[in-house]
Amino acid sequence: MNAHTCASAAQILEEAKQFAAQEIRPLAGEIDAKGELPRSLIDKMGKRGYLAASWPAEFGGLGLDPVAYGLFTEQIGKACSNTRALLTVQTSLLGETMLRFGTEAQKRLWLPQVARAEKLGAFALSEPNVGSDAKSVQTTYRKEGGRYILNGSKKWISFAAIADFFVVTASDSSGQITSFIVEREREGVHTLPMAGMLGNRAVHIAEIRLDEVEVPAENVLGNVGGGFTYIVSTALDHGRYSIAWAGAAIAAEALEAMVTYARSRSQFGEKLHHFQLIKGMIGDAVTKVHAARSLCLAAGEMRRSVAADAIHETAIAKYFTSKVAVEVTNDTVQIHGGNGCRNDYPAERLFREAKVLEIIEGTSQIQQQVIAQYGLRKYAVKKQEAVQTKKEA
Repeated sequence: MNAHTCASAAQILEEAKQFAAQEIRPLAGEIDAKGELPRSLIDKMGKRGYLAASWPAEFGGLGLDPVAYGLFTEQIGKACSNTRALLTVQTSLLGETMLRFGTEAQKRLWLPQVARAEKLGAFALSEPNVGSDAKSVQTTYRKEGGRYILNGSKKWISFAAIADFFVVTASDSSGQITSFIVEREREGVHTLPMAGMLGNRAVHIAEIRLDEVEVPAENVLGNVGGGFTYIVSTALDHGRYSIAWAGAAIAAEALEAMVTYARSRSQFGEKLHHFQLIKGMIGDAVTKVHAARSLCLAAGEMRRSVAADAIHETAIAKYFTSKVAVEVTNDTVQIHGGNGCRNDYPAERLFREAKVLEIIEGTSQIQQQVIAQYGLRKYAVKKQEAVQTKKEA
């Protein structure tokens, strides 16, 4: 249990807003520069139940519904994208997936510890040669008696450098894909931190190497053979919802930075916001931020009501907000001029973080294809309807 268990969603959101303003935003630049998310901040979030914001109270969660959780993610994401990434991985990718497919023993063991930030996890899907083509994982497993043996490498895994356990997706010799919970301390598990990142510099990204790693049958997450259809698909759907709000959050933060700078900076004897072209960029940014947030809210409402098209609406929101984040942060840098190219101002950091969103949890190009297939089904005019319309005309 945590101090927020009995609080209303409105109270939790207001407290999260204050927490973000006081505890996260002042550290955002330093977190990015050092490439490290402070353990003290992670512990504070765990104490408040923030890593389990959308989970039920029985597992240490705050019980926020999808809309409230989205708004919660927005507050944290505006303050610091690196800190928001902690929610995306622990709460959405791992937690929501384990809640749905984990055994009772797995949930009782891992979820309360993650909620309190006593243990952190990582979702190990991407590999050195496998990104968008997630069905082609090259990490392998074989069964020997009542245990499974894993071999292979995972790459670009957020929080892998500090995680206590990993959810690893692997394939057997027949192509059957299964997901496993792999504890860090198991023999044959090695991690190699990755530096030089464009964005997400403090998300402790690492490569994971598995060399004859033995795990018991009780560490299978979900059913054997259901690793892609159920575990990966569910995790990525929840991850995309979080990233959709991340895009809206970065765009909103960039808009505030843009307006603040335009109102304070003078050129040619006038404040920047008096110039027509600057107003044009601000007007476009306001419109894009409002549209991005509306799409996120629509996706959240559909997820809350378990609507059939919720997954597609989430993909649309993720695709749109990630593009909007790049566009708005680009204009924010432009309005800042030379100051936008240095870390004295948040503009350059927001620009770098925004670009990452077009790649993680499904690239923009993959989202286009998914959305197009959805559109081809949903918006096709049936032949009979077309004939009837013609007769009525």
